[in-house]
Amino acid sequence: MTSHDTTATAASVPQPAVRLDAVSKSYGGGYAVQDLSLDIAPGEFFSLLGPSGCGKTTSLRMIGGFTDPTAGTILLSGEDVTALPPDKRNVNTVFQSYALFDHLSVADNVAFGLKRKGVPRAEIRERVATMLERVQLADLADRKPRTLSGGQRQRVALARALVNRPQVLLLDEPLAALDLKLRRRMQVELKQIQREVGITFVFVTHDQDEALTMSDRVAVMNAGHVEQCGPPEDVYERPSSRFVASFMGTSNLVPGTYRSGEIVLDCGPALPVGRRPGLTDGSSVSLSIRPEKIWLSDFEPGMAVVSGVVRETVYSGPTTTYLIELAPDVSLSVLEQNTDRSRMEDRWSGGESVQIGWRPEHCLVLD
Repeated sequence: MTSHDTTATAASVPQPAVRLDAVSKSYGGGYAVQDLSLDIAPGEFFSLLGPSGCGKTTSLRMIGGFTDPTAGTILLSGEDVTALPPDKRNVNTVFQSYALFDHLSVADNVAFGLKRKGVPRAEIRERVATMLERVQLADLADRKPRTLSGGQRQRVALARALVNRPQVLLLDEPLAALDLKLRRRMQVELKQIQREVGITFVFVTHDQDEALTMSDRVAVMNAGHVEQCGPPEDVYERPSSRFVASFMGTSNLVPGTYRSGEIVLDCGPALPVGRRPGLTDGSSVSLSIRPEKIWLSDFEPGMAVVSGVVRETVYSGPTTTYLIELAPDVSLSVLEQNTDRSRMEDRWSGGESVQIGWRPEHCLVLD
């Protein structure tokens, strides 16, 4: 390939919609965000996930221009916007509170930003009508926000942000105030809208299910930095640290010592995990295995099988969770789908001895 061809190929690669380059934010003697570097692709639904105080909202506010970074660079489509105020950045933000104007109609709320920009009236009417159709609120255009349900208000806030056609839409826990049933419905609707409009979404949440359901990629944050970033299935199935394994849903984490393809518990049996390259005998490790990856019967050849005692049974409709004690102070949660009616009355009871098993490739060994 000639040097000209190389240049042409490089030029054809789109700039990240958002790039954070070694961004930090300090308050007093500590860091809310420290040395954060991320590339978010155009049209991507990207989630910042983590517990309260991990730095996800601070990161979002720095992208939006509401908080100035202490160090580092923020770029939008290749343009350095680090020093620009919010109104000079081609982004919009949907907050948890929605921040709607109760004295204005739904249509006027959506049109507010366009009017401030001086967009012609005919174009405003057309763009507002199109956006209200997209979020399924066309028949509520004349209503006031206070007369709407939580889900409807959330869609008004979304329409008001999207009608401005931003490069990037920032969403700060916009579904947190909704009840569980409505929140799940809005997750589906929000992802569908994002695909239709093709705008980059940066979504902040502390809800693991929300991030897994909606995102193209997830960055799991802890104490101001990213522990792991990748597609939801990678982050869930192959966590890179104890924190990610425990934060992303329910995971059994059992400490022990690695020896010749087994984890030898401090006060219990040896758990077969298969040989792990890079681990030496005597290494202190933790076994990580998801409850739904553990079997209670019908074991297959090659599975690791150990004995235990049922200590607790929790029925929750479609699933039953068992707490299986393998040794004093060592228990595993096992999740079983309630799909076979003939077995519904054969659930294990507290005190019963059972065997549980798993495929060695389904468990992770973490340093």
